[in-house]
Amino acid sequence: MLNVENKVIAITGASSGIGEATAKLLAENGAKVVLGARRTERLEKIVDEIRRQGGSAEFKTVNVADREDMKAFIHFAKDTFGRIDVIFNNAGVMPLSPMNALKVQEWDNMINVNINGVLNGIAAGLPIMEAQGGGQFINTASIGAHVVVPTGAVYCATKYAVWAISEGLRQESKNIRVTTISPGVVETELGSDITDDSAEEALKEFRKTALTPDAIARAVLYAVSQPDDVDVNEMVVRPTASAF
Repeated sequence: MLNVENKVIAITGASSGIGEATAKLLAENGAKVVLGARRTERLEKIVDEIRRQGGSAEFKTVNVADREDMKAFIHFAKDTFGRIDVIFNNAGVMPLSPMNALKVQEWDNMINVNINGVLNGIAAGLPIMEAQGGGQFINTASIGAHVVVPTGAVYCATKYAVWAISEGLRQESKNIRVTTISPGVVETELGSDITDDSAEEALKEFRKTALTPDAIARAVLYAVSQPDDVDVNEMVVRPTASAF
């Protein structure tokens, strides 16, 4: 696809769900993808599949909440392919719970992964992109960046933060594109770490109407494929039948 072929694209949260689907679709369209996540065996399997289909892919285990680990991941992508065109900050966690459950360690984990993970990706990639004279950040927010729901106060706060960080970076950037993607309900592993029974049941109800990850992958492909002077800043992608 125009303006995708041969682009070097680093993707976090790439071992399943939206990250996996996006890596496969971008590789099908000629991108050189570098997959990052904590589950090495899953990454290896996905990369092997992409290569069997004729695509170009590498992987490196990464914990996005660790600044030095994230820097090593981004520099691995650059060193492997010579540049870095797109960073898709997609990794996230969603252990929903009521505030009065006081699951403070889960709050900390969401802040570390959902907010600091994005910041770490920007800190690692921004100097490289500025030196190159261009690049693109794509950050996964959520409909939770637009509406707050019970059990989702902290999660939604992290996604509001992703929106704000992305918008600030966009305003400061003259030759670096910044895209925020806000998925509606998607059938992924997100939420598998919920420990609160009421929140788990609510999520099951939400997911009775859900998109598959490839819907978000197509949105990422669209944003990447635009000419360099066109910056798709925000995309909300929901199931047609969903109010949320």
